[in-house]
Parts: sequence; structure tokens; C-alpha cells
Amino acid sequence: MDLTGSSTADSPQSSAESPEEPSKEEHVTSVTEDYDTTCWGCGLHLTVSPYEPAFICGWCGAITNRNASKIESKYLWWRRVRDRCFVSILSVFMLLMICGVICAIYPVAFSISYFCGATHCSVSVLLAITTITTYCLAAFRSPGAPPLILWGSYSVVGRGGLENYTYCLYCKKPKSPRTHHCRSCQMCVLDMDHHCPFIGNCVGAANHRVFIFFLISALLSTVYVSVISAYAAIQIWPPIRLSPPARTDDLASLDWYSGKLKEIISAFLSSILLLPVESVVLVYLLVASLVVEIGLAILLFQQLYYIYEGKTYLNHLISHGVEDGTSYGVEEKDIRNLVRFFSCPSSALRFLPCFWSLKKSHKK
Repeated sequence: MDLTGSSTADSPQSSAESPEEPSKEEHVTSVTEDYDTTCWGCGLHLTVSPYEPAFICGWCGAITNRNASKIESKYLWWRRVRDRCFVSILSVFMLLMICGVICAIYPVAFSISYFCGATHCSVSVLLAITTITTYCLAAFRSPGAPPLILWGSYSVVGRGGLENYTYCLYCKKPKSPRTHHCRSCQMCVLDMDHHCPFIGNCVGAANHRVFIFFLISALLSTVYVSVISAYAAIQIWPPIRLSPPARTDDLASLDWYSGKLKEIISAFLSSILLLPVESVVLVYLLVASLVVEIGLAILLFQQLYYIYEGKTYLNHLISHGVEDGTSYGVEEKDIRNLVRFFSCPSSALRFLPCFWSLKKSHKK
């Protein structure tokens, strides 16, 4: 339909101001043609507007995104090499930690008492087995594939059977709202949290709980290593001999304290040259365990906070990307999210009176 409008030629004032200006015509065209397409979920023919970037099937509820495109990764091989390198480095590091604890602290622990040595060996073996087992389960267990669902034909898809489902261009199958495709693992992962290169695997619905247990076990192991290595280093460290004050008045002088500090530093540095090999290993264990446990504590706190909020790390990134501030499939913040995540019985809530009794309302 064409709508033609001309300038106001009947007005004498406008004609006098622009006598030689030609008349202008404005053409406005209204497109009423619809676009015929086929729903990927149920196969029904749909009539939609050609300007809509996405549409929902009125029968099965499947979402079709016309702007979706498959991104071919040219550096997929580099991701696999990176994951294998991180897994190898972490495995060697855990092996060195276990061997260092056993070899360096074992003689010191048994020199104190037989009970101390036996306790140290038992705790070390228990923490090592727990950490290695949870690491292997998190690294080699499937992160969780989405459930299979019938699609593609009207006869097998019921009304609303694919509600809020989208089509994965990589796997060539439906993708639920809680599912995300990982190009590193080349699969769709249910409740995907993130892809961790240190385990060479995605963290999803099937191994998220095991991954948290691995972080807890690794954090406890590094704390135990730092404490026991510091205690063992103090036991075998060469004594630092300091000269007593010559006069009583020196205790009130700042110069005496500054000189004494220099003497302590000099005696400490000179005692390092007399350290046995076991002490060097203990210093390495102490420094390495302190650095690792700081990183593990931050990562564990972040993971537990997201679980408390009822979402994953990937949902957190997506929800921050929404301009209007609305949540993206996120539940309310509640301590019950942690209870459900660890599969604890409902009776466990009675042991959390300080958290459970507080009626909080978290609204975004």
C-alpha cells in the first residue's frame, strides 16, 4: 500500500517563500507478507514475520533463533594440548607433595614418638587417597549429558514437549535451557558450571559435587602439609645463637633493637647454609602449600557462594550480561540450595539454627 503526501501548496505564504522548490513526494510501503518456515522441533509449518530474530512454536514450544551461527574453532587442538599439560602438571605436583611429605616428615615424626609417626602416616595416606580419588572422578567422569528427548516429528512431540528448548548447531539435537555446549569437550553439558583445564573436563551436573569434594580435600591436604612441614622444620632447624644485652640500659634503646634485628637476620641466613636436605624439602613444601591453599580457598568459596545463590558460574556470567537485570533461570538465595546440592537429609537443617532462623529475602 502506497501513501503519497505532497507539500502544502495551497498556502500562499509557503508558496511565496519557496516558489521554485519542486513538490516532494513521500512513499511509505507497508509489508504485510509473512514468512513460511518449519519448526525444527515438531516439523509443523509456521508463518512468522521475516523481521523477527527468534520465534517460539505455538505447539511444542521450541525456540528458533535465526541469528544463531556455528562458530568453527581453529584452535581446538590447542585447547586439548593445554588441558593435557595442566592435568600432567597437577598430577606431578600432587605426586611431589605426597612423596615430599612422606620422605621429609616421616623421620621427624617418628623421632618425636611412635604415636606421632603413626598418626602422621595415617592422616597423610587418608588425605592422599581422598584427594587422588576425587580428582580422578572429577577429571574422567562424564560431566553430564542432557536427557534424550524425542523431536523432529509432530506425531512424537506432544504439546509443550519442547518448551524453551533450542537447537544445538554442534550436536544437531535439542538443547534444554539448563544445557550449554562446550566446544572443548565437544558435547552439550547439563547444568554446566565451567570448563576446568586443571582437570581437563567440564564441571557439570554429574561431577560438580565430586569437584567440590576435590577442592575441600585438596584444601585440607595443603593446610595439613603447611602445618606439619612448619612444625618439622622448626624441629630440625639449626639453633640461632644470639648475644645477650651487655647492659640493662640497652633494653630501652632503639639502636639495640635495630642491631638485634640485623643480628637475627644474619644468623638466620647463615643457618640456611647448614640446613640438611630434608629442611630444604620442608621449606619447599611450606611455600608451595601456602600458595596453593590460598588459590583453593578462593575457588572453593566462590563455588559455594554460587551454589548458595542457586546458580552456576556460567549462569552468573549470563545473568550479568542481561541488560534489564533480570535473572536467567536463577533460584533464590537460600541455605537449602547447599543442603540439596550435597544431598543432605532435610533433618540436617536443624543443626543450622543461625542460618535457618533468619528470614531473608534476596531480590534482584
